[in-house]
Amino acid sequence: MESDAAQRIPVIEVQVSDELDVAGVDRLTVLLDDAVQLRPAELVVDLTDCPFIDAAFIGLLLDTHRRIRRIGGLLTLRSPSARTQRNLKLARADRVLTVTGTPR
Repeated sequence: MESDAAQRIPVIEVQVSDELDVAGVDRLTVLLDDAVQLRPAELVVDLTDCPFIDAAFIGLLLDTHRRIRRIGGLLTLRSPSARTQRNLKLARADRVLTVTGTPR
């Protein structure tokens, strides 16, 4: 019998190409919920083409982080813009979330 870790999906990537504000949170909530239910070892949210995120989306990211940690996974934000990194810092979410890549 294979262990749970051996059956896990290694990485799921979600690419975001629009501004993420309160209007888009519902759509992305469903997508991130579906991704977490697949129990990946790592969930990467690629923000390379996302110019802006607001407080509602930061809250969603923090909630997703907590949920994925409970199942032994990792949430990583890839290449957020300088503006997005500033928003994460203001919300103190940069202390909790893993961020990779350099801002554009």
